[in-house]
Formats: sequence, C-alpha cells, structure tokens
Amino acid sequence: MNMVKQPTVAAALLIAMLAAGCQPANKPAENTPAKDATAATKAGATAPGSAQTRAANTQTGTAAANRYGTLQFVPCTLSSGSAAGNIEAQCASLRVPENPAAPTGRRIDLKIAWLESDAGAGNKPDPVFFIAGGPGQSATEAAAIAAAALREVRKNRDIFLVDQRGTGGSHPMRCETADGKPLQAGMASSPEELTAYAQQCAEGLQRHTDPRYYTTAEAIGDLDAVRAALGAPRIDLIGVSYGTRVAQHYAKRYPAQTRAIVLDGVAPSDLVISGEFARTFEDALILQSEQCRAIAACRARFPTDVRTQLRTVMDRLKTESPEVEYRDLRTNVIKRDRVTADAVIGLAFTFSYAPQSAALLPLVLDEAAAGRYAPLMALSHMDMQINQPMQWSVVCAEDADRYRPAPAHQALLLGEDVPRSVFAACPVWPSGKRAADFTAPLRSQVPALLLSGQLDPVTPPRYGDTVLKGLPNGRHLVAPGQGHSVMALGCIPKLMAQFIETANAGALDARCVADLNNVPAFTSFNGWEP
Repeated sequence: MNMVKQPTVAAALLIAMLAAGCQPANKPAENTPAKDATAATKAGATAPGSAQTRAANTQTGTAAANRYGTLQFVPCTLSSGSAAGNIEAQCASLRVPENPAAPTGRRIDLKIAWLESDAGAGNKPDPVFFIAGGPGQSATEAAAIAAAALREVRKNRDIFLVDQRGTGGSHPMRCETADGKPLQAGMASSPEELTAYAQQCAEGLQRHTDPRYYTTAEAIGDLDAVRAALGAPRIDLIGVSYGTRVAQHYAKRYPAQTRAIVLDGVAPSDLVISGEFARTFEDALILQSEQCRAIAACRARFPTDVRTQLRTVMDRLKTESPEVEYRDLRTNVIKRDRVTADAVIGLAFTFSYAPQSAALLPLVLDEAAAGRYAPLMALSHMDMQINQPMQWSVVCAEDADRYRPAPAHQALLLGEDVPRSVFAACPVWPSGKRAADFTAPLRSQVPALLLSGQLDPVTPPRYGDTVLKGLPNGRHLVAPGQGHSVMALGCIPKLMAQFIETANAGALDARCVADLNNVPAFTSFNGWEP
C-alpha cells in the first residue's frame, strides 16, 4: 500500500482520525453484488444473523460459517501502526463498476471487513457500517479505533468496515509515473509545485483509474451495493468527520435503507472542506487558552496566550531556520533538521485535534520561544496516512468551486494558505460531477445521534447544531473539553449502543457526558500541576 503523503501543512489538516495499517491474512474472495436484498435471498442467501443461518453454519463447517448474504468471508488480521493491538476480522471483496453509468466497463474491488457480533445467533438484523474520515482514509486501516469505540454496539450487531473506493484495499489510487513507478512528491510546497505534481499523478492514473468516479456519490452507491450483497434490508451508519458527509448523503439517497445514523465530528452538507480551518482552529486555541487561564498553575506557568506564543515563534522562523538536534520519538534515533514555520503550525494544528496532545502545546511553544526547539521537532514528525489522489477526487468535484477566500482569515494564524494548497490540484485534476442538490441539508425523520467535541478545531459544535435543524428525531451531544471525534470517550460508546438499540436519541440519559473534561496543559514534561 503506497499512500502519498503531502509534504505541506495541508496534508495534516484534513486528517479526521489517526490512520492505521492493514495486513489481511488471506486474499478475500471476489463476489458479484446482488441487485437488492430480495435478489440476494432468491440467490440462496439466508437472512443475516438469523438462528437458522447460525445453526446451518455450525453444521456445515468453516466455509458456511464465513458466509454473509452472497459474500464469502475469510479470516484476516487488521493491524494498525497508530493504535495498540491487532483486530481479528473476516474479510471479503465485492466487485462494482468504476463508472456506475457503465456497468460493463472497468470494474473495481471493494474491501470489506466484518467484525462479528458477540451475540452470535441472537444478533440484530440491521448491521452497522462504519465510515472513516479524510477524505482519503481507509475504514479497515482504522479498525483498531473503530473496534474500541464500537465495542458496546458490537455486543448485539455486526460491524462492517468498507474501504471507500480509492483507499486501503478498494482499488487504492496511487501516484505513479507513466511506466508504473511511484511518483515522488519531493519537497513540493507551493501551490504551483503541487499543481505540477497533481498533473503528473493524473497522467499516471489514466492507465487503470478514472479519478472522476471516486467521489461521495459513488461511495454511497458502493455502500448500498454492499448492503444488498449482505442481504440486509436496512443498516445503521456511523460516520466520523468527512464520514458524516457520506452518511448524510446515504440517508438522503437511500432513506428506506437507513435505520439510524451517528454523526461524530459533524460536517454540514454545504461546508467547504478546509474553507473555514483558519477560523475554527483559531477558535479552538482561544478556548484552550481560556481553560489554561482558569487554572492557577497553568496561568502562572504560561502568562503568554498560546496564540501569541505561536505567532511569535512562527514570525521568527520566517526569517531564520535553525538546525536542531533532536531524538526522533518513532525510531529513538538522534537527528538534525531545520525547523520551519510550516512545521510549527502543522504541529499546532494536528495536536489540537485531541486534548491529550493539545495539552503539550503551551509547553513546547514556550520552549521554542526560548530558542529550545528540540521538544517541538521531536513531536513534529507524525506519519498520517491519507490517500491524496482520492482526496483530490472528492474536494475538486465537491468543494473547490465553492471556496471563497475570506479576507478576515488573512489575519489569523493559518490564513488562506491551507485551502490554496488543498485545491491546488483542482485545475488539472479530472473532476467528477456534483449533484445539483449536493449542498442541500439533510431533512429527514431518520433517528440521529450527533456528537461534537467542545474544542474541535475542524468541526466545531456549531456545525452539529446546524445539521440538527433538519433532523427532528435527532439529538446533539457536546463533550466538554474534548476535540475531534469523541465516540470512543467516556460513556459515549455505551450511549451509542443504547441509541443503535432503540433508535431513540431523545430517550438517552446522557448526563454522564458532562463527566468528561479538558486535559490541563502540561506545566513541565512530567505532566501538569493540579
């Protein structure tokens, strides 16, 4: 798996969750999707999770035990470099048209991982589909994170992770030269250099991939093809960050097949990806600074506001780029590199996603302001895997032409450099079509649970409030002191399971969410003071 890492700050800015690595134990079998649940049953599939199916599976051996609808699954191990432990699962593939309007044309394989319910024969008939973020993240590569967050849901329901087309094991898009060799991004950093790189990438892809058909529209069609192949009349959807865009569009196009949705880190349908990062990041830093000032030890240790300190360090590094010796935390090897303003802002943005990492920011910035850059450099090298070509296919078709620079953002820490970099590929990238009603909000009776973190730097709680207006059977929970993606925190896994069980968000006793709180800023590298 060759994931392209954008060598600019923009690469870190579109990451919704930590990515993971995946190594299947066996090659999944290929399958042709049933056209709908009825067709799947006529083809010999038994209702998923029924007592008859489980009993027959037990009697007829391993092959039958791994069958779900029309799909044949084999054991696989999903491993992650960013989360502890491996996840044992069942894997399969489903072949679908690359261009849905040309079913006899090129076909691609979708990778599917099945996390079996703990309930066995007693599991519920509506499986849960987990949708990863990005855009550009693989769901199966986030298996360790999903399994931890959905452990309560899994007690009664099967969980399915479907790699979105262009990512992970679903025909991943790779930037290659015309002769099939990996195309190196080098040190492309300006929008012009990124445009040139994207042009080369698009030319290399033409041999085996049409980037126009790797958007949200095709993704939701794929999800429904998987649903039909499983023989499931309805499914529950859990989407994170960009995955909430996918979940909303699925519920809009397939209302009869959607039983309930969970949206974690909510993105409204009309949101331009990266378009408001400057504002939302700044707002998160303001909230973090206010929390520091409310704690005497933090206020005394860091009298300078974190935004002011960050700007001071960046301004200095725009005129000088000192060489720094530091220990790489991934390899424990001593290295020497030059520290740059881009590295600092990239670190600050990435670390603001979670309060545990955001708690380090005041300390490492204070050290950097004093000319001690080693702690900052030790933390700055974070490998985050996002499929860049697939991301371009999404944002160039769905967001680029809707982006309007905001003059007020120029005075903020991130400015407008991020969206300029994010959309730099779009003038030369083969772009798909966007539906006329793409930005229309989801207005539905579907039961919905919306989750936000108070300090989220990319999908703040106000986005969830906006989406909730169209969901009369929805409820929005805000986790105090938390950042981006909160579904694995505190009592929220149990609340999600209760919601999926009852499809009634209003009945949840969610008082436990208030027990979550911010992580105080580290006043030294030993931790924080009470």
